[in-house]
Amino acid sequence: MKDRNESRVSRRKLIGGALAGAVAAPHVANAQAAQTTVLKVQTSWPAGVGLETFKTWCTTIKEKTGGELEFKGFAAKELVGDFELLDGVRNGVVEAMNSFTLYWAGKVPATAFLSSYVLGLRFPHEWDMFFYSMGGLKTTREIFAKLGVHYVNRIHHGANIIHSKKPIRSFDDFKDLKLRVPGGMIAETFAAAGAKTTLLPGGEVFSALEKGVIDAADYTGPAVNYALGFHQVTKYVSMGPAGLMSIYQPVDLMDFCVNMNVWNKLSPKMQTFIDREVQVYSNEHFAAIQKADMAAWPLLEKAGTEINRLAPEDVEQFQKIAVPIWFKWANKDKDAARIFKAQLDIMANPSVGYVTPDMIKGQKLDL
Repeated sequence: MKDRNESRVSRRKLIGGALAGAVAAPHVANAQAAQTTVLKVQTSWPAGVGLETFKTWCTTIKEKTGGELEFKGFAAKELVGDFELLDGVRNGVVEAMNSFTLYWAGKVPATAFLSSYVLGLRFPHEWDMFFYSMGGLKTTREIFAKLGVHYVNRIHHGANIIHSKKPIRSFDDFKDLKLRVPGGMIAETFAAAGAKTTLLPGGEVFSALEKGVIDAADYTGPAVNYALGFHQVTKYVSMGPAGLMSIYQPVDLMDFCVNMNVWNKLSPKMQTFIDREVQVYSNEHFAAIQKADMAAWPLLEKAGTEINRLAPEDVEQFQKIAVPIWFKWANKDKDAARIFKAQLDIMANPSVGYVTPDMIKGQKLDL
């Protein structure tokens, strides 16, 4: 009996010790949290569903990594200016960014081909063909590595539309229109159509429209634009023909990039986690944007916004202007040429079929 009693006492001590250990566990977690790697991440979203989705996603990272990694999300311009964000990441002022890749076309010509351009790749799956079937992700990472930045992955967004004070119902209506565009090939194409283009960050568009500095502005989709109040300072929306919401940015890609030194200090496990998690974010981001956009159209109509679409013949006119500009930008440097060649192969392939030999006759690509 004595041995049995001693055994019971021993079991009680063992259970008591386990419970004590369980109570003490939070202190272990706190010790781990003290070693958390914190990355400041600034997005290009100034407001709306884009910013909300981004910030919500950032708050999930610490729990998903058991406290090993944390993203602190910041809205556009909170830490650095919109067009200074790439340099901010390169210099380590911000550890990472979620930006519109096209913003860097003036500094890095190849980035003009890393988001939609006039009548190029037109649907999300076509961009995924480029990134994941034609070596686009590897090439893009090589280009950004030269800048001291690791390009983690693309993030799907959606189509851009044009809000204007004047109706835009045809190709001819762009003549002399003071139009905000994101730069690059898009700016050149609209300028060739007669528009007077200007480059502005998204956070400055409302003020420019309100003051009459511009007549019209390309920016994201109806949900974010409604949240920014564009319907208060414009009367019209212009889009592409049915089935093509935008002829110039039908898939306005964003990206997630990390300062290279910061990236290299992360464990391989965390690097793999971020790579996969950006895909999760892309899916959530794209779905949230699409849902919000569909819900925003009735709000714009209720506010008195008139919605207009270009005709197929207008698209043909833009196509004639766009093709020489494609090749002009592709020949700016070897990286741009490599990127465009892969996309041209997709567009010319019967699976897609946007480009025919007669469309590019006489054009040369300097590889």
